[in-house]
Amino acid sequence: MASSSPVYRASEPDEVEALHRLVLASLDDDQAVDTISIPLAGKSSIADYMVIASGRSTRQVASMAQKLAEKIKGELGRPTRIEGLPTADWVLLDAGDVIVHLFRPEVRTFYNLERMWAFGDAPTPPVVPPVEG
Repeated sequence: MASSSPVYRASEPDEVEALHRLVLASLDDDQAVDTISIPLAGKSSIADYMVIASGRSTRQVASMAQKLAEKIKGELGRPTRIEGLPTADWVLLDAGDVIVHLFRPEVRTFYNLERMWAFGDAPTPPVVPPVEG
C-alpha cells in the first residue's frame, strides 16, 4: 500500500543527481535488467528523471522496489510512495524527482513506457520470447 506522506521535491540540482545515482546504483546492485533513464527536466513537471527497469520475476521486482525505497529513506531521508507491490508485475516508486517503474519483462513490453515518455528518443524495450511450459 502507498505511503500517505508527501513526496519530497529537491530544490538543489545536486540533490536530484544524488537521488538519481542512488536509484541507478541500487538497481544495478539488485541485477535489474535493461535499466534505462529518461531525462524529463524540461519535458514534464512530474519529475526530473524516469527510470525503467525489469526484474526476472515478480519476487525480484518486489525485492528491488522494497530495497530501493529503504535506501532512499535511509541514505537521503526521503519518503517514497510505492504502488503495485502486491502483484509486482509493475511497481511504481515515486521518489519526487525520480519516478521508477519496475516491470516483469512481458509487462514492460506490453506497456512500452520508453516510447511514450521519451517522445521517440528512447530505444524500444527488448522483445521477450514467450515462456514455454
